[in-house]
Amino acid sequence: MEAGLPLPSSSLSQLILTQDDLKKIAAYKAVEYIESGMVLGLGTGSTAKHAVDRIGKLLRQGKLKDIVGIPTSNLDSHPVVDLAIDGADEVDPYLNLVKGRGGSLLREKMVEGACKKFVVIVDESKLVNYIGGSGLAMPVEVIQFCWKFTASRLQNLFQESGCVAKLRTLGEKAEPYVTDNGNYIIDLYFKQSIGDLKAASDSILQIAGVVEHGMFIDMATTVIVAGELGLIVKNK
Repeated sequence: MEAGLPLPSSSLSQLILTQDDLKKIAAYKAVEYIESGMVLGLGTGSTAKHAVDRIGKLLRQGKLKDIVGIPTSNLDSHPVVDLAIDGADEVDPYLNLVKGRGGSLLREKMVEGACKKFVVIVDESKLVNYIGGSGLAMPVEVIQFCWKFTASRLQNLFQESGCVAKLRTLGEKAEPYVTDNGNYIIDLYFKQSIGDLKAASDSILQIAGVVEHGMFIDMATTVIVAGELGLIVKNK
């Protein structure tokens, strides 16, 4: 089900909305799903930051009370999460996601897999026809040991989709990016759809050395998309 909502403005023609403006509008809409007393899973990206800022303001105003925020680093104290709010790097027509281009895919997937509801906030540039359709990375977290062998196996797995596997690096020296779990990330780039995502997921996770991948399949319960013409709310 989709619902179109107008942007909170007097005249769209007079607005010049940046990508960050759109993220903020979507984030504020996501916060409307929060009720006092909830345990919240909160992401780490720029989109989630807007939600956190809004939650803080509502707490100070007394409009929300007794909120517990769980960052992507701590599930032990609250193993059941009422609602998670986070951004995404891609959203396909079935509300499957790519996340992890910022590097925190494993911990985010653990938190969002434990939540009762998962609300995703994006701007319209993140919508794709298929996972990998943006031409940007679908990350896979791998252990450091024999990472080249693991990358080769991942690339061969999706050879028919024109897959290219690259180690994520940082800086002028191209040092390997190290995740918060001490692992590397292999970024996969696809020229075509990889087909059945669940089958693709199973195949990736069966490769020794793979820790987790950045496809979040059937996890989002609501996706809020902000565009220049308004908000679209998509529900599972």
